[in-house]
Formats: sequence, structure tokens, C-alpha cells
Amino acid sequence: CTVIVTRLATRDLHKPISILFCNLAVSDLFTSFSGFWISMLFITSPDITIFGSKDMLAPYALYTTSILSTIYNLVSIGIERYLAVAESMRTRFRVARSHSIAVVVISWVLAFLLGCLPLLGWNCLQADRSVSVLYSPFCVNYLIFIAIPNVVVAFIVPLFTYLRIIIILRDRKLRMKACGQATGTYKSAEVQVARTSISIWLLALVSYAPFFAGVIFDATNRRCHADLYPGVYIFRNCTAMLIPITCLGNPVLYTLKLRTLGAKLKALRGLSANRVRACAI
Repeated sequence: CTVIVTRLATRDLHKPISILFCNLAVSDLFTSFSGFWISMLFITSPDITIFGSKDMLAPYALYTTSILSTIYNLVSIGIERYLAVAESMRTRFRVARSHSIAVVVISWVLAFLLGCLPLLGWNCLQADRSVSVLYSPFCVNYLIFIAIPNVVVAFIVPLFTYLRIIIILRDRKLRMKACGQATGTYKSAEVQVARTSISIWLLALVSYAPFFAGVIFDATNRRCHADLYPGVYIFRNCTAMLIPITCLGNPVLYTLKLRTLGAKLKALRGLSANRVRACAI
């Protein structure tokens, strides 16, 4: 919410990357809301979160949609950063605000279509043969269909884009060094991008790898719910706790550093104080 308010209150949304940042915050907000919904169902009726119920379809669908939207946003930000760095090499194409808005719309439409498939009938409320043990009443084949391609996209595309950014910055630094020009700016940019990309990978690994491992376990498991209780469900709850780490880490990594956040909030407070004084006068 702080990211959304700060972005909307300033003029940063004129930049294409800021639209993606704000949309990423919206996705994280949906993830937090749906996770809270599932947690309340677990507190009030823990059995339906273990054995499955029709009441779990809507919160799980919203949870899946928000996670997919977050993944697509992270991939879009990596591609946008690559195109921005390689702009001098690709003078015929420049990322505009309309492109970012189109990416946001497409990512949400795709996330809703894939995330709401269980609400449209792809669930195991009637058939118990392929029901998921960890996420009933989702079907195992649906989880595989959702998890494997999106996890591959979430890891492979950022790997390519950020490695290409580091290579481009290093090549430019070497060219400037060969011409006898100062290379401090490119060196600091290269170090910053390298640190950011490593942080992105660690955050994605910690957040999504356990969930992916749970889906693989679901696909290979042939035991019933009672045989796996409570250890496997404790693992499921831990993986659900790890995903909000992405929601907490994204603003720090992509859009807000602590000093920048403090400076912008101080500026907003100063602006509101000036308005109050002007109205009083």
C-alpha cells in the first residue's frame, strides 16, 4: 500500500518502469489479501483446508491469480530493464508508457484466465482420483499445468535478461576504458545490477522453490490425507508463509530503498503541510 500511495502521489508513473512497479505492488496486495482469506478459513474450519471443499475454490483461485500476476510482472520488469539498458543498440524500439500499460493488461488477463480455471470446472470436487493432497480440491494435473511452465519462465527469462544487462554494461565499460574515458559510472551500475539480480534469484528461490517441490510431491504421491497428517501440511503452511516474503522484498528490491522511501514520505508530508498553511491563509 505504501508503494502504491507513494507512486500515485508523485509523478513517477509517467515512466514506463514505474507503471510496472505499481502493478507489482497491486499483485503483492492481492497475494496478501488472498493469503489472509485462506488463513482465516484455516482458523475457522481447518478440515476444509486439508480435505478440500467448494469454499476453498475461490480463495485458492485468487491466490493462484495473484501469484501468476506477480511472476509475469517480475518477468516484464526484467525485460523492460534489458530494453532500457540496450536502448542505444536498439534505437528503432523504445519502451513507452503505452507498452507498459498493454503488458499490465495482458498479464492480468492471462493470470485471471489461468487462475480461475478451477472455478470454470477444472477441479476435483467430484473425482477423487487425481485430487491434490496439499491443495484440495485442485487437481494434480492442473497444478502441474500451472506450476512447471510458469516456474521455468520465472527463472529462465530473468536469468537471460539480467545476464545480458551485466554483459552490456561490462562491454561498454571496456570500450570506454580502451578510449581512455572514465568508467566509474558503468562500474557502479554493473555492481548494482549484479547485486540486484542475485537478490532477485535468492528471493525467488526461497519463495517459490518449496511450493514447486510441493507440487512435485503432490504429483508423485499416492497416499491419502490421513497418512500425511500433520507433517506434510506443516510443510505446506511453511511454503505459504514463504510466498509473502516476495511481497515484502519486492518493494525494497525494485522500487523503494529505505532512504528513498523516507525522503519521498517526508516530501509528501511537507507538501500536505504547505497545502494546510495555504488554506489557512
